This record gives sequence, structure tokens and C-alpha cells, in this order.
Amino acid sequence: MHPLFPGRTFISTVLDALDSKEEMTGKLRGKYMQRAVMAGFFVGIFFTTFFVISATFVAQGPQMALAGKVLACLTFGWALVLIYYTNSELLTSNMMIVSIGAYHKRIGWLHSLRLLGLCLVGNLVGGLIVAILLRGSTITDGVTIVQMIAAAHAKTSYVTQGVFGVADLFVRAIFCNFCINIGMLMVYNGKLVNDFTKCVIMIVAVFVFAYLGFEHSIADSVLFLIVGLHGAVNPWLAIVTIVVVLLGNFVGGGLLIGLNFAVMNDMSRPGHPPVSDFDHSALETLEAPRPAGL
Repeated sequence: MHPLFPGRTFISTVLDALDSKEEMTGKLRGKYMQRAVMAGFFVGIFFTTFFVISATFVAQGPQMALAGKVLACLTFGWALVLIYYTNSELLTSNMMIVSIGAYHKRIGWLHSLRLLGLCLVGNLVGGLIVAILLRGSTITDGVTIVQMIAAAHAKTSYVTQGVFGVADLFVRAIFCNFCINIGMLMVYNGKLVNDFTKCVIMIVAVFVFAYLGFEHSIADSVLFLIVGLHGAVNPWLAIVTIVVVLLGNFVGGGLLIGLNFAVMNDMSRPGHPPVSDFDHSALETLEAPRPAGL
């Protein structure tokens, strides 16, 4: 490992993952969309589980609410683990990947937007499928749907509070994707070869953002879709909220992690080997499936 550029394996791994995504969004676009749909499906199922657990503990009394919140946040973290190990495509992690690729001129910004756009559509379709299935069941009935509606209204209320409310929402979105992608940085950096440790890191990353109330664009979208099918959310406020969260997520994952670490480990200056001469990608030693997803 280079003492001045210890993150070059991380960069190399991300660029290899980007190459897979570029190929898929070209010749294998249908399969890429399927992977994006599956990521949205995972988020939808586990975010619903988050609310069911929380509602179950709240029903036992106020003293149990904190325990329910902790357990719900820990459970939600497994969504990221499943997305990683199934090679599914999650928008917020792809923000980091395309930013690093664009910095190293491995992908243009317009192509990056197409890649992210396809991923967003797939994630939303997956979330919509979950929302439709839930609407036809009793899984979220009772206290659960009440909590989901309250959470949806709390998220849209940031927009109605004016500039300071929007700023609050934006900052929460920045912190959210910073947490997600610092976890993925740890998984991609080639230093971790134990699957248990990788799972713990991903679960803790999600736990932090869920427990502190940070805002995730796909999770929020799924929540709005579920609540929207009950006619309990203003669609225009929901759309504006998601737009703000998307921008904040890109800053947190795409700029603070992606672009920042790309510049930090840039070895392309004269006298340094180009990115193509980096250490072998961590993908070569991963025991898990190659992370074309995330």
C-alpha cells in the first residue's frame, strides 16, 4: 500500500465497478434495471419492517419506544447488506461511484446522469411494487400506518417551513449519504476480507443515519409511495422533498466521499503512476459476489 496514497485500492475498485455499470447501462440495460428494481424492493421491505418494529414497541408503552427504535434501526441496516451481496443497484451508492469515475474521466457527466436516472427509476419501481403489495394486505394496518403517515408529514413539513426548513432537510440528506458511502468506502478499500466485519460496518452506517433522522432519497420515496396509496400525503410536497433530498444525498455521497477521496488519492500528477497502474482492485479478492451493484 502506497504510504502517500493509501486509498488507491478503493479508487481502483470503484472504477472497476463503474466499468460494469457502464456496460450494463449500454448492452444490458434491462438487467441493470432489474437490479435497480430489486434494490428498491429491499429498501421498501426493510423500511416497512422498521415501522412495524417501532410501532410494536410503542404499543407496549413509552418506556419501550427507545428499545424499539434501536432494534428497528439495526434491522433496517440489513437492507444495505442484501443490496451489496445480491449485486443490486442503489442510487445513493452509485452517486459516489459516478463522481469518482467522472473525476478520472472514465465517464462523462451526461452519461453519469443517465446511469443515475435509470437507477432512480428502477429503485422507484421496486418501491412502488412493495407499496402496491402492502396496500392489498393488512401488514401496515393499525399503529404502523399511523406512524408512517406521521413520518411522511414530518418529512414534507421541512419544505413548508421555508428556507430554514429546506436547509435542515438538505443537511440531513448530506449526512445520510455520507454515512452510507463511508461504509461502502470501508467495504471497497481492500483492507477488509471478513464478511462479518463488512456486514457490521454497513449495518452501523445505516443505523447512524436512521437513528439520527437523516434523509435517504429512496427510503423517503418508498414511504411516500406507501402513504400515497392511502391518500395521506400531498404529492407535490412529496416531490419537492425528494428533489431536495436527492441533491443533499449527492453532496454527501458524490462530493464529500466520491470527489473528495478521488482528489485525495489522485496520483495522476507528473512523477506519479496513472490510475491504470493502481494496485489490483479489491474486487479480485472479495469472497462476496463482485459488487456490480451498489
